[in-house]
Amino acid sequence: MACSGQLHVEVELKSLAEKVWETIRDSTKIFPQALSHDYKSIEVLEGDGKAPGSIRLINYAEGSPIVKVSKERIESVDEAEKIYVYSIFDGDLMKYYKTFIAKINVIPKGESSVVKWSCEFEKASEEIPDPSVIKEFAVKNFVEIDDYLHTKA
Repeated sequence: MACSGQLHVEVELKSLAEKVWETIRDSTKIFPQALSHDYKSIEVLEGDGKAPGSIRLINYAEGSPIVKVSKERIESVDEAEKIYVYSIFDGDLMKYYKTFIAKINVIPKGESSVVKWSCEFEKASEEIPDPSVIKEFAVKNFVEIDDYLHTKA
């Protein structure tokens, strides 16, 4: 099990937690519009794209590090606590990781919010680095969504 690990990061945002949560929950539609430089398209293959069990095909834009396409399954959603758990089970990331499960938690902080992102992974081999580039991509997405929420308002 030396090839397994976890990464965690917290990002403080200016936007209200409710707005950030709504954007994450509507990411199938919003991310390709608001973050078109990162997301070419997000297509719902099974389910409604929001409920547990839904499967989405994500096509990343040109210049995306490592990953060009991935399939994710929504594992669980807790609307009250604003927790979203998803797993990547197919696509480019699976060349490097046997398993990859991520969790997003949006926490109210007065008139702003904190987003906690974490992942658990199992590497395909010991030589594979931790998925720090994926963590950095997630942070970049949260900051850009925060900016998007402020410019569209």
